[in-house]
Amino acid sequence: QPDLVREVHRDYVNAGADVIETNTFGANRFKLAPYGLEARLRDIALAGARLAKQVAQEGALVAGSVGPLGVQIEPLGKLSFDEAKDAFREQIQGLLDGGVDLLILETFGHVPELVQAVRAARELSADIPLIAQVTINDDGSLLSGASLETFVTGLLPYAVDVVGLNCSVGPKAMLEAVERMRKLTAKHLVVQPNAGMPRSIDGRMIYLCNPEYFGEYAKRFIQAGVRVIGGCCGTTPEHIKW
Repeated sequence: QPDLVREVHRDYVNAGADVIETNTFGANRFKLAPYGLEARLRDIALAGARLAKQVAQEGALVAGSVGPLGVQIEPLGKLSFDEAKDAFREQIQGLLDGGVDLLILETFGHVPELVQAVRAARELSADIPLIAQVTINDDGSLLSGASLETFVTGLLPYAVDVVGLNCSVGPKAMLEAVERMRKLTAKHLVVQPNAGMPRSIDGRMIYLCNPEYFGEYAKRFIQAGVRVIGGCCGTTPEHIKW
C-alpha cells in the first residue's frame, strides 16, 4: 500500500521532522521468509527508500532503517558472523540504491550482531552517515544483558557517526542511560524513546506518554548532550511536533 506509506511519511514531515525513516526495519531475508518474500528483499528495500524520498522532497532527509535479523548468531546460534553481515548487505544495498541520505541501525540487543550490520554498511559505503542504536531494559542494560560500556567499546573500531538508544523504555529511563553514555564516548548521541511503557486497556496496548511530556524530555535530552532526538513505539506526529 504505497499511498498509505507515503501518507504516514508526509504526516511526520508536516509535523516538522528533519529526518524520516524508511518502512524497511524488517526487510531482511529471515524476517521475509515466512511470507515467501525473501527473494524480493532488495525490491522491498528499494521501494521503501524511494517512497520516503518522494515525500522527503518536501523538506526532510531519509534514513534507511535496518533492524536485527530475527535469528541468533554465533556463539548462541548457528548463523556465522559473516553470514549475518552478508544478510545485512542485501538489505542495505537496496536502501543505498534507493537513495537514502543516511543509515540507521536500530533496536539491536546484541552487540556482535550490530557490529555485523556496521561492517556491512561500511563495506558498501565508506562515507554515508551511519547511526547505530541499541535498545535497553529499565536498568540501562542491553536486552542481551550486556552493559552500555560493552556497546560503546564494541563500536570503537568502526566508523560510526552517531550512537545511542531507541525503543523498549520511555523518556525517563532513556535519559538516565544516555547520561551514562555521555561519559563513555565523544561521539554524537541519539535517542528515540517509546511513548512510555504500553498498558493493556480493553484489549488494546495503549502508550500513555503524551506529546507534552515527550516534548519536555526532549529539552532534557538536549541538555544532556544529545544531538539527534526522535520517537519510537507509540509516538505519533504530535509527539514529534512538540
